[in-house]
Amino acid sequence: MNARDTLKINRKGHLEIGGADCVELAQRFGTPLYVFDEEYIRAMMRVYRDTINEEYDGNGLVLYASKAFSCEAIYAIAKQEKIGVDVVSGGELYTAMQAGFPAKDIYMHGNNKLPREICYALDCKIGAIVVDAYTEADLIDAEAEKRGMVQDVLIRVNPGVEAHTHAYVQTATTDSKFGFSLSDGTAERMIGYILGKKHLRLKGYHCHIGSQIFEKQSFVIAAEKVIAFSAQVKKNLGYEADTLNMGGGFGIWYTDEDAKIDVNGYRAYLQALIAAVKEKCAEYGLKRPFILIEPGRSIVGEAGITLYTVGAVKEIPNVRKYVAIDGGMFDNPRYALYQSKYTAVLANRAAEDPIELVSVAGKCCESGDLIGVNMNLPAARTGDVMAIFSTGAYNYSMASNYNRNFIPAAVLVKDGKADYIVKPQTYEDLVRNDVIPDRLK
Repeated sequence: MNARDTLKINRKGHLEIGGADCVELAQRFGTPLYVFDEEYIRAMMRVYRDTINEEYDGNGLVLYASKAFSCEAIYAIAKQEKIGVDVVSGGELYTAMQAGFPAKDIYMHGNNKLPREICYALDCKIGAIVVDAYTEADLIDAEAEKRGMVQDVLIRVNPGVEAHTHAYVQTATTDSKFGFSLSDGTAERMIGYILGKKHLRLKGYHCHIGSQIFEKQSFVIAAEKVIAFSAQVKKNLGYEADTLNMGGGFGIWYTDEDAKIDVNGYRAYLQALIAAVKEKCAEYGLKRPFILIEPGRSIVGEAGITLYTVGAVKEIPNVRKYVAIDGGMFDNPRYALYQSKYTAVLANRAAEDPIELVSVAGKCCESGDLIGVNMNLPAARTGDVMAIFSTGAYNYSMASNYNRNFIPAAVLVKDGKADYIVKPQTYEDLVRNDVIPDRLK
């Protein structure tokens, strides 16, 4: 399966996702609208889960990376598919717990976890916390002591692997706010520090080298470096890790500049990683660790699209043509942040060939409020329904009420049927927490 399997053109010439007509979805639910294909999400969860079972004798766990898209429904799916989740905030943890997700299969990350988030994680008795600072280790240890418990932890290590991706989403270079470097001794010193804590149980290491990575060798090199480090720590400190979390970062298709990877392609990523772990553990005489991986974007990214209604169309002669939509940077800030590229179609005229390059503009009061430039489309008209592909990851997650616009609703489609998984906002929602002090009345 790949995203082109979930997206089809029907006999009406309309775009379909998961068997649902996108024009009918826009009419029923309104736009902007996030739409997710349930079967695609499940297929991606299963390929990672099954590969660990088949290639590594089940000695591992897939953790869905919540930051890609967090809502109760996605945790319900993850629970049914028997995978774990990783969370990076108290809010993500609360959402997972509200969905009835088993706490033992939740791992918490973050470079600056707040005291209230750590306390909540301990009270929930989650599986493990990934430590990213000395002060954090001290706080977890102190709060665990108050509760009469010992908390499992991992240390985030930084292998210094260049992942060939956008600078803002590289997380394992030497200069990074995340983790402890393997090369300068800071990671080993941190291990010694945690081993001295009575209420922390060090389970192993966490490593995440970045996002939107297509080179399998990047993951292999990172695994080799961390396992070599594990052997060094065993020799120097007498500690051997039980768990190795290799993070996520598998790339997805956004435009034809990207590779189109099907489920077998993602299986190959994980197979290469597992093979490297097996080989290096044998080389260094280490036991094979419990493996964790954290795919997020590759599970939900291509499973999701966003539907918009075209508004004003404005052409500046010899400069460019703007096609305005009823969304913008408030529902998809990734172009403004990273100049991310997307593919668009007119969902109500999906069979028509593109004939012009346009800039798709949002409705915010910002010159930089664009979804993309030089996007190839048929001649767009007011009222057309536009679909932007591969928006399932980091769109709803990053959405805001900028300019007091609504964060769009989200629906889940399966076999042509659609249901809300995030309800639409109202004007009342926008002012719900506003307060006018008495002196202003």
